[in-house]
Amino acid sequence: MSQMMTEIEEFARILVESVRDAAIQSNDRTLSGEHIVAQRWKEAAATGSPEAFAKVLIPDIVDSTISHLLGAIDQELLRLSFTASNGKSVDLTSVAKESGELSGWYRGEGGWCEKHSKERFIDDFADLKDFFYKPPGRDEP
Repeated sequence: MSQMMTEIEEFARILVESVRDAAIQSNDRTLSGEHIVAQRWKEAAATGSPEAFAKVLIPDIVDSTISHLLGAIDQELLRLSFTASNGKSVDLTSVAKESGELSGWYRGEGGWCEKHSKERFIDDFADLKDFFYKPPGRDEP
């Protein structure tokens, strides 16, 4: 096996274990738990419509998988770079280390998914929007 193939196999192993397998395990835990996502899945399944169930399940599982990919970058398991349309490259692991977690930027309030997605998106934490920050002029209850 060439040296390059050794590196590609290492990438493949980390990608499958830290992204794919981690997302499956995470979603299995979600399904068996009492999390708000599990409640939504169970309600969709109770409709008896496979299409309705799939429409609820698909974006949650996609978001979970992308979060695990970004988490692997955040944890330096996958050291990836991105080259923008202007030709400039960014070391994503360094950005995550210096400026915060990419996975948090993806799913957090006002995050990438909410900001850029043209498909259905459910913010499971919308009710916590002002939990840690009280906007000026807003009185306590």
